[in-house]
Amino acid sequence: MDSIEVIPVNLGDRSYEIFVGTKMLTDIGETIQKKCGQRKILIVTDQDVASFWLNTVVDSLKRSRLDFEVACVPSGESSKSFYQLESLLDQFFKVQLARDGLILALGGGVVGDLAGFAAAIALRGIDFIQVPTTLLAQVDSSVGGKTGINTSRGKNLVGSFYQPKLVIIDTGVLDSLPKRQLLAGYAEIVKYGLIKNKSFFEWLEINGSKVLSGDSKARQIAIVESCKTKAMIVGQDEREAGERALLNFGHTFGHAFEAEARYNGELLHGEAVALGIVAAMNLSKTMGFLNNQELDRVTRHFKTVGLPINLNFIDKFSDWNVDALIDHMRHDKKVLKGKMRFILLREIGNSFITSDIMPENVAQILSKSIEGKL
Repeated sequence: MDSIEVIPVNLGDRSYEIFVGTKMLTDIGETIQKKCGQRKILIVTDQDVASFWLNTVVDSLKRSRLDFEVACVPSGESSKSFYQLESLLDQFFKVQLARDGLILALGGGVVGDLAGFAAAIALRGIDFIQVPTTLLAQVDSSVGGKTGINTSRGKNLVGSFYQPKLVIIDTGVLDSLPKRQLLAGYAEIVKYGLIKNKSFFEWLEINGSKVLSGDSKARQIAIVESCKTKAMIVGQDEREAGERALLNFGHTFGHAFEAEARYNGELLHGEAVALGIVAAMNLSKTMGFLNNQELDRVTRHFKTVGLPINLNFIDKFSDWNVDALIDHMRHDKKVLKGKMRFILLREIGNSFITSDIMPENVAQILSKSIEGKL
């Protein structure tokens, strides 16, 4: 097995480790056997990921003489639904996975969220491991125990906090991703620098293009640094009672954009987050917290690497209605006592949570994004 980095997530009796390295899928059977023992495994994946990586995982499990079954769900955000959840649970019971079984979520954020939520509620809890295959899932959704599905009212409104037993990140799988998917994940990487780690953002300004172009060393550094930051925050605030909410930077706007796009694949989660980050930073400036130089610096970096700035980067979004977007935001799960909550910046690396925002200020930012004027 190649050299790997191990990042602990310290949560008492729910603690686990994140393994980051190349060729992790080739040796995944050995890793699971060492960390989780000899158990029956149900691999949950989607059709696209299966075509690339399922055989590699299956071959490794066979070499380690691990018993397994496979459940394949349709690709795309639409699989985070009640219908698909019920279908997946039916497959759990069909293969007679017991409480001592293990669910292996092989895929991006959709597969991880869906399989993790199913693991949380099946038989009142079955152990699962995250094996993320997109950059976004590797640096964000696979770590921290948030699982769930969407409803017609919004994203991730039904779910639970349920920590995995292990996270296995193979940086080599990123070579199979298209540039758009890599950029979507990169938005979440930048987020960590903006909310908590200015020196990391400065490193990204220099090395971001290397992360996106396939430099294995740069990718490893970016992923490890992102996971360390998230692990630290989650370890201090597992259930988002305080500081963990900072990880939602850009997401109050972003989730509204995704809901208006109807989760149909036209707008990727990471793209929505990128747009949300720009909107939140402009709101920070409007409220007098952030200066123009800091805002321009981040916007310049987004443009350099190719991240979207305004909603009109997709033509049909230019027709969106501000009131409809605000309505989505009012139904966001982060709303408290009827007030929308936002993560704003005072400067790069210095973020904070506030509900003291007037709706007309939010509407102004949304209008500018729709018109392409942020």
